[in-house]
Order: sequence, then structure tokens, then C-alpha cells
Amino acid sequence: MGQWNVQHMSDVLNSYGVVGHLGGALLAVLQTVFPFVPFVLVAGMNVLLFGLWGGLAINYLGACLGAVIAFYAARHYGRSWVQKKLVKYRNIEKLNAQLERRGMLFIALSRLIPVLPSFAINYGAAVMKVRARDFIAGTLIGKAPMIWLESLIGHDLLHFARYKGRLLVLLAAFAVMIVIGNRFKNKWMKNENGM
Repeated sequence: MGQWNVQHMSDVLNSYGVVGHLGGALLAVLQTVFPFVPFVLVAGMNVLLFGLWGGLAINYLGACLGAVIAFYAARHYGRSWVQKKLVKYRNIEKLNAQLERRGMLFIALSRLIPVLPSFAINYGAAVMKVRARDFIAGTLIGKAPMIWLESLIGHDLLHFARYKGRLLVLLAAFAVMIVIGNRFKNKWMKNENGM
């Protein structure tokens, strides 16, 4: 989905007035539950549809709401089945104990430093011993910077000629966060395999 498609989708939704705007907001929720396209594309479309700050707010609220819906759906429908499968892994109880004590911190950090895809955090936390309130608080805290970053990247991609300098800085910041996330993930995997 390129710039024209994002612009076109935004124009189509805008032509439907309030219903189209609700559709744009709903896409932010649905993309979080079912990640069918990269979030940055939905973020860019909503920034075009609602303006930079309105789009940022819609993207943040939609992504947080979608994460909570995914969490509760997985907790209600899949938790007992997954926990039966995880019993054979010896480090799961140790991880669960950490998540039970410091779930909010783990969720917030995993949102800030992209170690795992967002949908994996939503569903993974649901089947582990993360308290719902810790998941929600960690999501609200951790998603704010990433949604801001992805919304600005989406905006600047669509207005490349005007914002190319800022876009390069944003992409560099995003790349640094991914590198940090990969280092954390590799260190964690090494520790897990060494145990």
C-alpha cells in the first residue's frame, strides 16, 4: 500500500463524513487486533483524515483499545489451553512470577522498546500471569511514544517533500529502537538457552 493508496483511502473515508471518520478510527482498533497491514500505514491514513494531532489521538486510543480487546479475548478464550501447553517448559513459572510482580513495567518496556510485535505482547500477556490492570497501565504508558513516532512517520512519508529532514530523524530514532529491542531479545534468548 503506497502513498497514493493511503491518500486514496483517506479521501474515500473522508467522503463518507462522520461514518468514514468512524471507519478510520475503527481501522486503528482492528489493525491492533488483526495486524493486516503495518500500523504506520493506518496511522498515516488517520493523520490525513483527522489532521496530525487528531490522527495521533485516534491512533493512540484505537491502538490501546484494540490491545485491550485482544488481551481480554485471548484471556477468555485461549488462556487455559495455552497454559496446559506451557507446563512442560521449565522457565515459564519463573517468567510468570516476574510478570505477576512487575507486569506493568514489562508491558510498558516491551511497548517502548520493540522486542516483540505488538500483537504478540497482547496475546502473550493474556495467557501469562499479567494482571489486567498492569497490562492496561503498561499499554497506556508504553504505547504513547511509539504511536506518536509511527503517526509522525506516516504523516511525514505522505508529505515527504516538506518534512524529509524530520522524517530521516524519525526513521533513525525508530531504527535505533529496533536495534535496542533486538539486543534485548538476543540477550534474553541467550539467558533462556543458558539456563
